[in-house]
Amino acid sequence: MTVTVAKPGTTRVGWIGTGVMGSSMVGHLIAAGYAATVYTRTKEKAEPLIAKGAKWAASPKELAAQSDVIFSIVGFPSDVREVLLGDNGALAGAKAGAVLVDMTTSEPSLAREVYEAAKAKGVHSVDAPVSGGDIGAKNAALSIMIGGDKDVVEAVTPLFQVMGKTIVHQGGPGAGQHTKMANQILISTGMIGVCEALLYGYKAGLDLPTVLQSVGPGAAGSWSLTNLGPRMMNNNFDPGFFVEHFIKDMGIALAESKRMGLSLPGLALAEQLYLSVKAKGWGRNGTHALLLALSEMSGIDWRSR
Repeated sequence: MTVTVAKPGTTRVGWIGTGVMGSSMVGHLIAAGYAATVYTRTKEKAEPLIAKGAKWAASPKELAAQSDVIFSIVGFPSDVREVLLGDNGALAGAKAGAVLVDMTTSEPSLAREVYEAAKAKGVHSVDAPVSGGDIGAKNAALSIMIGGDKDVVEAVTPLFQVMGKTIVHQGGPGAGQHTKMANQILISTGMIGVCEALLYGYKAGLDLPTVLQSVGPGAAGSWSLTNLGPRMMNNNFDPGFFVEHFIKDMGIALAESKRMGLSLPGLALAEQLYLSVKAKGWGRNGTHALLLALSEMSGIDWRSR
């Protein structure tokens, strides 16, 4: 199967999922000159993109029929299966030579399943989960981790370059998802450290912004500390990435770890802590809401400190 290199003004883009990150990502493609058709379960969420010139499709199948490259970034593996492989999914409407690009953080096994189903129909498939949250999406600075055939990845790379800064082909089908699992493992335990350090600094009577000035640029620095630390200090727990989606990711990583015979106790602890965050009603908050659960454990009312 041959695949045409993506070009503005020529390549027709389909986009499924216009949530916290997806709306910014497809917005960048529209601004770069790509014609876009969008689908989301709630049409109102797509209205700002329609106002920018995007067309609306009533289903993923309808969207795919008028697109050369079909992106999806939805919530859970079950959503991926529905919008790509369902009766009204993108594969049902995709023409031979089209490319499916799933940017959802999902199961490596599902990425391979989509790849094989697409291949049987003469359609290409790439798994390309991202890291960077709402900030990276808004600033077109995402890290994009890609699994799939080399020639297909190269053909759609011009589209990735509009949305991200770090674009790496990790290997065959599912390799992008496996890399994202490594990313989520790093974040899960790292976030515990960020939250505990802020709690320690607060209880010690330190000025937290001043603490951040000292520790942020050093060996303890991290993306979470720099970008989410100030949000925590300001009691801003709006989602850049939902807690409930993060729990989904950790569950996938733990399942893959078990399959490979790995013992990852740090990841298991992080999952348990985040389950407590969700149980307290903060599942639709950002991942940094872990601070609220940890502060409660120490008898600290963080919001009214």
